[in-house]
Amino acid sequence: MGEKLIDKKYGLKDKLFAHLETWRIYTVIWCGLVSLAGACISYNSFPPLKIAFLAFIIPMMGWVAGLYLSDFLDRKLDKIEKPHRPIPSGRIHPYEALFIGAIFAGAGLIFSFYLGIYNLALVFVVAFLVLGYANFSKSHGIIGNINRGLVTVAAFFYGVFSIGVSIEMIPLYIWILSFVFLVHDTNSNLVGAIRDMEGDKKGGYVTIPVKYGLKNSIIISLILSFIWYFILIGITLSYNFLKIEFYYLLIADILIISCLYVYLFKSIKNYSRKRALKFHEFFVIERIVLASSLIFGIAENKIALVILLSALTITEASQMLLRKRYEFEEKNK
Repeated sequence: MGEKLIDKKYGLKDKLFAHLETWRIYTVIWCGLVSLAGACISYNSFPPLKIAFLAFIIPMMGWVAGLYLSDFLDRKLDKIEKPHRPIPSGRIHPYEALFIGAIFAGAGLIFSFYLGIYNLALVFVVAFLVLGYANFSKSHGIIGNINRGLVTVAAFFYGVFSIGVSIEMIPLYIWILSFVFLVHDTNSNLVGAIRDMEGDKKGGYVTIPVKYGLKNSIIISLILSFIWYFILIGITLSYNFLKIEFYYLLIADILIISCLYVYLFKSIKNYSRKRALKFHEFFVIERIVLASSLIFGIAENKIALVILLSALTITEASQMLLRKRYEFEEKNK
């Protein structure tokens, strides 16, 4: 049986905001920055503008395509728990989401031909990971968290390969650095699951928060943060491939995430989905600082500063404008 359209009519503004909500711009920028950081580190300087642009924009296209697919596959659960979201509310038809997602995926594939065979191969790797996450692993705890981390690792290597380097020429520290993104985004995905644990439990999803509870989930998250910080600081000190500016921003990053964990532990007794969302909103800002710190460690300060300020502005503005509309029904009324 085909999907039924909801009778309620929506105007152009409603449709536009529905698609903007689906894009989750506040999460997409991170993916582009990770890839750009990979390109900078691999090139040992800020790469040529064309390569930098493609390394930044193409992973974001794949990320958006994955979000459309995820929302399509989650539409039945969202209809029960979050009926205000674009697909269950009728602002986006389910197969419209698949069509637009396919356009983003196809555009990313076509643009990848301008880079190289490794980048082209990574498009299919990411497609496999996104499909696996959206269709299976998302509901299976740590497997889903790791799956999401692997998507970010693929974005990092997309940037690394964008300058035309071969696998044999990749320095060891780049391979080790990829584990930072794996652990960081495994953690980020776990933190994101905290705000959805009530709905996930009703939907039969066995996420870490559902299985182990809020306090244990926070402890696991804290341990993962220690792990990726240890790897990052160890690798940068051992190989000394980044400028001193990297460490300045890393200190800021550590201060941000330390404050976040203090806030989260204090919120255990008064937990609410809005509190969990607030924590993840600041986590989103933290990871912009993290990716930018690596760019600061390679690129000229003026270029890195423009990238950092632009990314922070777009990320925070999109969170303020769109995120609560997507997460909570009252904002759409």
